Amino acid sequence: MSHNRPAISIIVPTYREAPNIEPLVTRAFASLEGAGVPAEMVIVDDNSQDGTEAIVESLGKRFPVRCVIRTTDRGLSSAVLAGFQQARHDRFVVMDADLQHPPEMIPAIAAELDRDGCDFVLATRYAGGGKLPADWPWHRRLASRTATWLARPLAPLSDPMSGFFAMHRNTWTDAAPLDPIGFKIGLELYVKGRCRRPREVPFTFGLRPAGESKFRLVEQVRYLRHLSRLYWFRYSGLVMLFGLVLVGTIAWLVWRALD
Repeated sequence: MSHNRPAISIIVPTYREAPNIEPLVTRAFASLEGAGVPAEMVIVDDNSQDGTEAIVESLGKRFPVRCVIRTTDRGLSSAVLAGFQQARHDRFVVMDADLQHPPEMIPAIAAELDRDGCDFVLATRYAGGGKLPADWPWHRRLASRTATWLARPLAPLSDPMSGFFAMHRNTWTDAAPLDPIGFKIGLELYVKGRCRRPREVPFTFGLRPAGESKFRLVEQVRYLRHLSRLYWFRYSGLVMLFGLVLVGTIAWLVWRALD
């Protein structure tokens, strides 16, 4: 591999994704080698007990990949943050293990971090030629579009729900305290990392070849709770000002009525 581009750490949270690990790793490092990008992959597994650790250990003989097993904490967002703590390089790429995020896109996404002071790169399904599978369920499309619309005042991104993104280490280390709920760690990092110069890279969202989707109604509820926290973080001053104006107006109206 020609080390002519900055090194990256690829963070992959997993839970019961054993059948997808080998194709993910082999495809990722084939594309990285072809692009001359030095990299490591950190797989953070929530104690799946499905053979993931053994698969990664075997792959580690051929590729710079290692597995971190968590036996107490749970959840995608905290797994990503745990991966950041283990990462050796200063450029992070975050992606899912289910192969819906094509590993061949990693070099292109990482390259955008070096353009025009970029501080956040988002792989998008909804702009610039990005695509969804033709047979993706309608209720998933509706949920994704609605969630995107709700997040637009927080992040001017075409696909803020995407879990496929890249950023510099200092975006994480310099961010306001992080307390994500659910899966949308990218949105949390964008908002609390105070990102101002994002770039987007279109990609075609794939179908999961193996394993089970983690999309559940409870995650939609967690997302709404997460949004409320982020809105308070970003706009608390405006909310408080509006409240003061409202109370002042009511007090003035009561005073005039009693005068």
